[in-house]
Amino acid sequence: MPVDDSKTKADRQGLVMVITGNGKGKSTAAFGQALRAAGQGWKVCVVQFMKGRAYGEVLAVKKYLPEVQIYQFGLDSFVMRDNPAPVDKELALQGFAKAAEIVQSNSFDLVVMDEINVAVDFGLIPEESVVNLVKQKPPQLVLILTGRYAAEKIKELADTVSEITEVKHHYQSGIKDQPGVEY
Repeated sequence: MPVDDSKTKADRQGLVMVITGNGKGKSTAAFGQALRAAGQGWKVCVVQFMKGRAYGEVLAVKKYLPEVQIYQFGLDSFVMRDNPAPVDKELALQGFAKAAEIVQSNSFDLVVMDEINVAVDFGLIPEESVVNLVKQKPPQLVLILTGRYAAEKIKELADTVSEITEVKHHYQSGIKDQPGVEY
């Protein structure tokens, strides 16, 4: 049962949170925040950029939290940073259009734009478009932007910026990616 802290949506202070850095766990942190918000009865939506695989978090949301909306815009393959395929740019722009529609609808309490920072850095989505969306978000909305390479303008607009730094990663010792850990 949600905690009654006597704050209505109209009373809530919206935030912009950026989770960036070269370490593992940015999307995982955002999904943790989404889980927390859903537990409080918030309406939550996640828009994933550059991801098309059935990641564990997507499967769990669909199975256990069907009220959380999730959209994926990407293929199940890596995007070439210096030479993205036209389909990668097309999917990213479709994802951004959907995310903008969701944010501007004022129908959600929390929106996660997962890997948006990478999509901007790779040139799939114009940085200024994301900056404008952040500036125009509804005042009560909590907006989370994840991914490496967060642009300075986006970090400056944020209320909270967390940088996850890699100290050590199991890939370095030859341990391959595995379900439940990487996806």
